[in-house]
Amino acid sequence: MQLDRSVYDPDCRDCSRLAQFLDQVKSQHPTYFCKPVPPFGSVRARLLVVGLAPGMHGANASGRPFTGDWCSDLLYGTLHAYGFAKNARSLARDDDQELIDCRLTNAVKCLPPQNKPTPAETKTCAKYLAQEIRSIAPEVIVCLGAVAHDAVLSCLAVDQPTIKRSAYKFAHAAVHEVAGLRLIDSYHPSRYNTNTGRLTAEMFSAVFALVRQYV
Repeated sequence: MQLDRSVYDPDCRDCSRLAQFLDQVKSQHPTYFCKPVPPFGSVRARLLVVGLAPGMHGANASGRPFTGDWCSDLLYGTLHAYGFAKNARSLARDDDQELIDCRLTNAVKCLPPQNKPTPAETKTCAKYLAQEIRSIAPEVIVCLGAVAHDAVLSCLAVDQPTIKRSAYKFAHAAVHEVAGLRLIDSYHPSRYNTNTGRLTAEMFSAVFALVRQYV
């Protein structure tokens, strides 16, 4: 399905550092996707899940958010357990996985060096996320990590300048009512967070149990 370029531009090279890095990675891994990664899921979903950015050997390789990397099984397995995904695993961009009343996207659509986009890059990419939120009109947004949390709040504040971002502090399993929707925070299901015990499968499941109270 063709996506509106105001939501996703496969040819975007607005961030020169990211564009050059993608070129470098493509030369090292010719079979990798190595472009801005498109959102995945329902066009009019009640649930929008926002991550940070594509992972080197995950979404950047496969071309689908959270597919092929460490956190893929935890995320899709949890979505499946709560009825938001057809399958418990997302193996490749061309498999038969489907999301149900759910959509996955990232605050930054391109792979950043060391998985760390700069604030300027997050701000540049925000025009796509802001339009995506407008077009989908979700009832709940799950923010995976503080950067995603801040990016979503910044996007919501574009249309409602009275929003004070300082009033909505990031915390795992926090539920915020803002701009007519619920924003629910979660630690990012990264290898570091799961290996250190900062985020367990039970903690991640609890976030989507909260989502199901509203969706």
